[in-house]
Amino acid sequence: MGLQNTAAELESSLGLTAYLHAIDLDRGVETGLREDSAVVAASVFKIPVLVEACAQIAAGELDARRRVELGAEDFAVAGPTGISVFSDPVSLSFRDLCLSMMSVSDNRATDVAMDIVGWDRINARMAELGLPGTVLEGDCAHLFATIDEDLAAQGLEAPDSYFDDAGALLRTRALDPARTNRTTPRETTRLLGMLWKDEGLAPEACAEARRILGLQVWSHRLRSGFPGDAVKTSGKTGTLPYVRNEVGVVEYPDSGRYAVAVFLRLPTPAGNAPDFDRAIGALAAAAVEDLRSA
Repeated sequence: MGLQNTAAELESSLGLTAYLHAIDLDRGVETGLREDSAVVAASVFKIPVLVEACAQIAAGELDARRRVELGAEDFAVAGPTGISVFSDPVSLSFRDLCLSMMSVSDNRATDVAMDIVGWDRINARMAELGLPGTVLEGDCAHLFATIDEDLAAQGLEAPDSYFDDAGALLRTRALDPARTNRTTPRETTRLLGMLWKDEGLAPEACAEARRILGLQVWSHRLRSGFPGDAVKTSGKTGTLPYVRNEVGVVEYPDSGRYAVAVFLRLPTPAGNAPDFDRAIGALAAAAVEDLRSA
């Protein structure tokens, strides 16, 4: 059907707005839809955190085996996975902390990793790599605090009331790409391309980032567009009310490699909405098919 037709059908039937870029990493052929628009990164912002962590390890600034000790009092960051929902103290290496951050989108692991590598260093790295539209305003705790603050300012003080007034939620900083952690689809595929082609960072940093991105457990978004075991996908999801994303690299057994970034703006804040998950896979598959036939 092609990307443009697939996008038009999904936007019409599901009421979503798609922002997408895909590129053949070996031939440079590309396709997209609103690919230079700023988008809410949601947990896709964890890729720049990973990049900086891998860069500092490769440079000898950080020891990948450094022990990170966390008590139950350290787990109080919103998020349904990983350390965020642990009950007992935990000790793990820094690189395994980064693995939890990416593989299950662990919010607490993310905030600890950001404290260690430095929020300012992450933004400086993105600028150095030529990605001026990829900016982090803060960690996960900051993100959720801004939601609470902005809703309280509108008279909605409890998380349970998030969905009572859609207009209020949509006016929060967290859902405004000008005021939250943000990127663009094209910059995202450019960053992924650097990791897969050993550009801009030490080869060992790129290799470690690729390894970790290849261990994401979710298969219901990007992966849904590429069924079977022959095609490998590596990536990172991102989810907030009204926002559903996944970005990654699709690798075929014939050596074809495609970086894909799909960011969706949804008409509903619902977290359980499999039609939108499948839409990401359908859009990614259509984009890659266009590239493979170009």
